[in-house]
Amino acid sequence: MQVIATAGHVDHGKSTLVRALTGMEPDRWAEERRRGMTIDLGFAWTTLESGERIAFVDVPGHERFVTNMLAGVGPCPAVMIVVAADQGWQAQSAEHLAALEAVGVRHGLAVITRADLADPEPALRQVHGHLRETGLAGIDSVVVSGRTRQGLDKLEAALARLAAALPEPDTEDVVRLWLDRVFTITGAGTVVTGTLTRGTLRVGDELETDGKRVRIRGLQTLGEKTEQVSATARVAVNLRGVERDDLSRGMALVTPGAWIPAQVIDVRLNPAMDHRREAVLHLGSAAVPVRIRALGSDTARLVLSRPLPLRTGDRGLLRDPGRREIVAGLRVLDVRPAALRRRGAAAARGAALDDVTLPDSAALLRWHGLLTGRELRAMGCPPGGSPVAGDWYADPGHWSSLTRRLADHVSRRPALDPGITVDAAAQLLGLPDRRLAEALVVPPLVVEGGRVLPAGRSLPPAIAKAVTELAAHLAERPFDAPTAERLDELGLTGKALAAALRSGAVMSIGKNVVLMPDAPDKAADTLAGLPSPFTVSDARVALATSRRVALPLLECLDVRGITERVDNDRRALRPRR
Repeated sequence: MQVIATAGHVDHGKSTLVRALTGMEPDRWAEERRRGMTIDLGFAWTTLESGERIAFVDVPGHERFVTNMLAGVGPCPAVMIVVAADQGWQAQSAEHLAALEAVGVRHGLAVITRADLADPEPALRQVHGHLRETGLAGIDSVVVSGRTRQGLDKLEAALARLAAALPEPDTEDVVRLWLDRVFTITGAGTVVTGTLTRGTLRVGDELETDGKRVRIRGLQTLGEKTEQVSATARVAVNLRGVERDDLSRGMALVTPGAWIPAQVIDVRLNPAMDHRREAVLHLGSAAVPVRIRALGSDTARLVLSRPLPLRTGDRGLLRDPGRREIVAGLRVLDVRPAALRRRGAAAARGAALDDVTLPDSAALLRWHGLLTGRELRAMGCPPGGSPVAGDWYADPGHWSSLTRRLADHVSRRPALDPGITVDAAAQLLGLPDRRLAEALVVPPLVVEGGRVLPAGRSLPPAIAKAVTELAAHLAERPFDAPTAERLDELGLTGKALAAALRSGAVMSIGKNVVLMPDAPDKAADTLAGLPSPFTVSDARVALATSRRVALPLLECLDVRGITERVDNDRRALRPRR
């Protein structure tokens, strides 16, 4: 199936043409049929002799209903531009073409209608003249009469050629279905419709809209029930888990977790504009008021009145509803730009955006420093290269800077304070994941005992010897913490003990209660063999230790979330994730 929108001036015969092609009435409202003028979106479909199924989105041509027109055209991959032979190119012909150019429609067909009323050649020359400087230059043209059916066979052949030339959609891609109708059906509930341009919908699938999860209860396409629908298609979706009043045109059904709800975006404008402060953004079927801040020569930051699921590369347009005119087309460059807080930040950001035509993953990483592969894909740029840690990708320059900062910080620390914990390193560098801090530890740095320190710098020999003796003492009985006297004999007191603790070589769970760092994990394994819940006395016996050790050790396990109190006397192990 292919989906084609109509476009053109009011009363140029768009609906008549769709009616002649499909045998269906695209005007859904009685008021439209009474007035003989399309007000809202209409839908019809047909099967060509080639077997190709064509669905039409019939849009209104009157200037008062341009918002409806844009909601229909926005998601469609192709257009049928209609111009009447007896009227020629008109104002809304021009505005509709400007809208098509702005949203990036590059496939279409020009149709001269009402050829029974006037010579079509002048209108045909006008159409091709206006298309010459646009992305629709060179498209096929056909002369017809919807009333007499003159030329309809040639129009069907042209539609078949157009359908065959359209790019194949990615049916395995994530879903974003812009809603153009929302209604209820007795016994079924909430139903939405839209043009599916990517991915596949299946009955039972879970989707998301405005942060709320919904489930597909049923699907129809071109009036037929089905278990799944793949792009490109007109689709009606019966939803479970949402009320009619919670949805409206301009919202979208999306694959959960695969899109970023963007409320602040950076865009490239065509033409550039530097004086306007407010407009309405039309993208997909959405129409959202925005505030505009100029950045570079042709770039701007938009603050949307509500979030939209957007990606880098999305096309839209800005319209002044007061003056009823399109002021600029736009291309989305960044859906999660950093805040502009410092003086000169806007100009610097504009210069950065001027360096790219359309960002790839390398550009996004250059702007953001660090992003996960999932974030990059949600922003519209699949990652290239290899992650630096887990699913994290980094800009090479930013990563080198982080490496230098960590090395400089650690190298300045005194000998008996050998380094910082991995978590402290992550906090120092403002990293969102401790795995990034671990990955930054490269020569001349190493990680020993859970701490980052310069290679070759370890505990002084006397302290290292004392730790080794303590480890030997605890090897068979890991919870038999030495007494204060024994710690003094080992030399693990004062600054020496503090250095060992900072290095992560030992851990302290209470005054003069020193164990090896793996004691909590070993304790959890031992306690797992006890009936739950258990008392301190039960734990003391199982751990083969004294109450002096058992009590602070259990409190340590509580803090770490390994155990939890059931009442004043008993505890239980928490389920391990």
